[in-house]
Amino acid sequence: MTKSDDAPLIWLIAGEPSGDLIGARLIEALKALTGDRIRVTGIGGEAMEAAGLQSRFPISDIAVMGLIEIIPRIPLIKRRMRETIAQIEVDKPAIVVSIDVPGFCYDVWKGLRGSGIPLVHYVAPTVWAWRPDRAQKFARELDHLMALLPFEPPYFEKEGLDCTFVGHPVLEGGADQGNGVDFRETHGIGPAETAICVLPGSRRGELKRLAEVFRQSAVEIVKKHPDAVFVFPTVSYLRERVSELAESWPGRTVVVSSITEKFDAMQACNVAMAASGTVSLELAMARVPHLVAYRMNALTVWIVKLLYGVDQKYANLVNILLDREIIPEFIQERCRSDLIAGKICELLDDHAVREEQLKFTENALSTLRPESGLPSDAAASVVVSLLDALHQPDSEKR
Repeated sequence: MTKSDDAPLIWLIAGEPSGDLIGARLIEALKALTGDRIRVTGIGGEAMEAAGLQSRFPISDIAVMGLIEIIPRIPLIKRRMRETIAQIEVDKPAIVVSIDVPGFCYDVWKGLRGSGIPLVHYVAPTVWAWRPDRAQKFARELDHLMALLPFEPPYFEKEGLDCTFVGHPVLEGGADQGNGVDFRETHGIGPAETAICVLPGSRRGELKRLAEVFRQSAVEIVKKHPDAVFVFPTVSYLRERVSELAESWPGRTVVVSSITEKFDAMQACNVAMAASGTVSLELAMARVPHLVAYRMNALTVWIVKLLYGVDQKYANLVNILLDREIIPEFIQERCRSDLIAGKICELLDDHAVREEQLKFTENALSTLRPESGLPSDAAASVVVSLLDALHQPDSEKR
């Protein structure tokens, strides 16, 4: 069967840069598994478009986090939801695979009720951390769920939703394959100079809240490390804004926005300070000692705690997996420049502290591997198996 209008159409939805990368690898794995006998369409970013998907609209339209922060974007997001539902109903794909952004996707699933289109979600919601009621909600709408963490499937299976652990995409993201030496040479960073990776987030709200805290931390850091070069790997749609912010930083700054240079930049750096999230796992893969920070709108935090009683011990996944704070966390009231600067200097100056972090993060990463192969291959196998099962002739199902 050649690739044609008869090939199964898979509708993909990703709503932020991390989901875009997951989606791109899934597309490539599906092509390899089926001999390129699929068609893809939907919503994605640069990586998915490079893999062959033409996005219906920019993912930045729906990449919003926080209860208060989302309010001014509600009209646009609601319009994109309606457009997505309508387009899927017109396209009548063989299957819909949504990736993360559960808030947006949940309304899309509800809008597709009764359509007969199989719905699969990639990246299980963290019901083990907050809002356990989401397991039941997902079970009502989905045909299958693909989980990144080995302990997640039972939370959904007990609600009647088939769930498969496919491994964490960070394992194949390339963060461990960057070329730090070439990056330093290209950007004029000497072998003995101190390079600090700065990752204040891929959403505009995160950038707004963390960039200034990190800048104030940098002012303190250069007092002890005057040769420090601050390296900002970002995404293309934020590059201009990040470049503007970097102009006010002390010392020298380097801003890059391609995926390849992101991992080269990580490998080139001695330490990193990052927004809490998947990027911490990428830094772990790159063997870069780091800390994480996060600050949400205070009202958002109060509402979440009031409604859902959130009391998660750790925010960082490495720390959750190990039940120990290996990656230093500076969340909410601890998200202070003096504390962050002090910890960065400790990571730069104390070899034993750096090595302990690297040893334990490797242990955590080992638990995120699927039984065999790569996570994207495991996910593609699930999708193809569902296509086979859900679209067999009735005579073969009996």
